[in-house]
Formats: sequence, C-alpha cells, structure tokens
Amino acid sequence: MTRQAAARRRRLRPIADQAQNFERVRDAHSSEIAEDYVELIADLQATTGDARAVDLAQRFGVTPATVNNTIKRLVRDGLVTSEPYRAIFLTEEGRALAEQCRRRHRIVRDFLVSLGIDAEIAESDAEGIEHHVSEDTLAAFLRHLEGR
Repeated sequence: MTRQAAARRRRLRPIADQAQNFERVRDAHSSEIAEDYVELIADLQATTGDARAVDLAQRFGVTPATVNNTIKRLVRDGLVTSEPYRAIFLTEEGRALAEQCRRRHRIVRDFLVSLGIDAEIAESDAEGIEHHVSEDTLAAFLRHLEGR
C-alpha cells in the first residue's frame, strides 16, 4: 500500500459528523433497556395475559431488584403502570413503543435472513442491531426485502 493510500484510510471524519454519530449511538444505548422491557412486557401480555416482575427478571436474567428499578423508570417515563405485587401494564405510549420496536426487530431479522444468515443467529443479532439502525437504513432493508 502506498503512503497516500494509507493516509486516506486513516483520515478522520469531520468532527461534527463524528460527534453526531456518537451522540446517536449514546441515545440508542440509553433507550435500549426501555425498548427491551416494553417489547417483552407486550409479548408476555399477548401470550400469558400479564407481565410480572418475576417473569421479566427470569427472561432478562437479572435480579428482581434490577427489574423493579427499571420499572420505576418506565413508570416515571410514562411507558408502564405498576402497583406493588401486581402485573405491569403498558400505557398507550408504551404500547406504541413496543410496536415500533417489534417492527424494527422484524425488519432487521428478515433482512439478515434474506442475506442467508441462519434464522436463530439473525434473531439474536437483530436484538442488538434494532436499537442502533437508522430509519434510512431500515427503509433500505425494506426496499431490499420487497425487491426479492
């Protein structure tokens, strides 16, 4: 590789662009847990009729205290309602967020499968990617899927 080629590969992106990308990733990380929780709560309600803290703790592999702290945040943010020793319920805003998350997850998973990735691996990978993929990229994934 020539020196010029090596220098081109090492160039940093413009500061504003790089900072904007890192900010988007930080925002995605901060909303990731809330999105996972509302999505799982919706899934539990749809399959078992209710979502309880103990169910969430088991499925996330965390302690009940962790779930309780997260639920308090979700109540504060208007995504769920909860009373001690009772089921957890999504608010309208929580239901909308859960549906948005499911949609993103489906699109990412289906896109990965369309590339030949094993369905189980695609399901697992989609769980992380769904929180970070932009709307533009999701739209491109959909165009790809619709063009098959």
